[in-house]
Amino acid sequence: MYETLLMIPGPTRVAPRVLKAMSENIVNHRSALFGEILKDTNEMMSEVFQTENDSYLITGSGTAAMEAAVGNIVEKGDKVLNIVGGKFGERFMQITEAHGGSPTELSVEWGHAVNPEDVKYILDEEEDIKAVTIVHNETSTGVANPIDEVGKIVKDYDALYVVDTVSSLGGDDVFVDGYGIDICVTGSQKCLAAPPGMAAITLSDDAWNVVDKTETSTYYLNMKKYRKSGDKVPPETPYTPSVSLMYAMREALNIIMEEGLEERVIRHKMAAKATRAGVKALGLELFAQDDAASNTVTAIKMPEGVTDKDMRGTMRNKYHIELAGGQDHLKGNVFRIGHMGNITHREILTTISALEMTLKELGFNIALGEGVAAVADTYLGCKSF
Repeated sequence: MYETLLMIPGPTRVAPRVLKAMSENIVNHRSALFGEILKDTNEMMSEVFQTENDSYLITGSGTAAMEAAVGNIVEKGDKVLNIVGGKFGERFMQITEAHGGSPTELSVEWGHAVNPEDVKYILDEEEDIKAVTIVHNETSTGVANPIDEVGKIVKDYDALYVVDTVSSLGGDDVFVDGYGIDICVTGSQKCLAAPPGMAAITLSDDAWNVVDKTETSTYYLNMKKYRKSGDKVPPETPYTPSVSLMYAMREALNIIMEEGLEERVIRHKMAAKATRAGVKALGLELFAQDDAASNTVTAIKMPEGVTDKDMRGTMRNKYHIELAGGQDHLKGNVFRIGHMGNITHREILTTISALEMTLKELGFNIALGEGVAAVADTYLGCKSF
């Protein structure tokens, strides 16, 4: 009865059948049996990416896939346009620097989405930009960037388009082929609702052409090795994978296939809409601009006079609901509600109800039930509820 409800932007709650799959006996990772498991998982991964390209599973966090994306296309001195509007945009730039690249930073005010015209301006002004990196969903700020519009611009230039969908894939619209994405990366523990520790990456033909000409500075994340092993019959991974996590990943993707990707995205959109309605009904202010609000996480300004310990501490210790705090200069200034993965109306109603009681306990003059009513009204207005 005291199980903590994770309402953070990852890791997310994992379905019992996924946990059960992970408990199956370990098999030889070089066997035909595991090869079939790997093949099925990679094929479903490409379906979720919505691409005809092959996908590759990496034992590691989403950051491993981010580094694989950059480390296989960047050599010393290569210019990379890094779009930075939060902690994970910063991470792409730091990875660029770690591999000897020369970052050109497009700084975006936290809480705002990038203006695609600013991307165009830099690509027009700067010569020899080899790649453009962008984070689709900035969990640090609750912002979703317009990856479709940016992709339409990048396609007119001789630069690879590299997109982080770690906290959006499976919860927002991501069409790798339709958006002209050359390298797309994701992680297991967010909208895909698998345990932490797996990452995935897919590359276009244009990206592979660059990879083949690049002297990579990474060993474990060398994508040429992943392709060589993946082309075997049955396919393999170049190094020992987490067999148990692969079981879990396959089962989590099976659940997505059963629900339907389009339906899953709609569910996330409804959860986001309901969460924001509930928060606004309580008189709280959202951090992200309305036109840039994320489908999978909502960042909320901390009410005046309330500390992070008061807010998140009460939610955690009294109501057993875990919320996320702010990062970097937002620490103590915002708190974040994750609504991704297997989240439904039940978890949103529970969270907003506990938030109401927490605010009341902290001395705010609010009418209990207003936030919950706003959530209910949102869902009741949806035919699929």
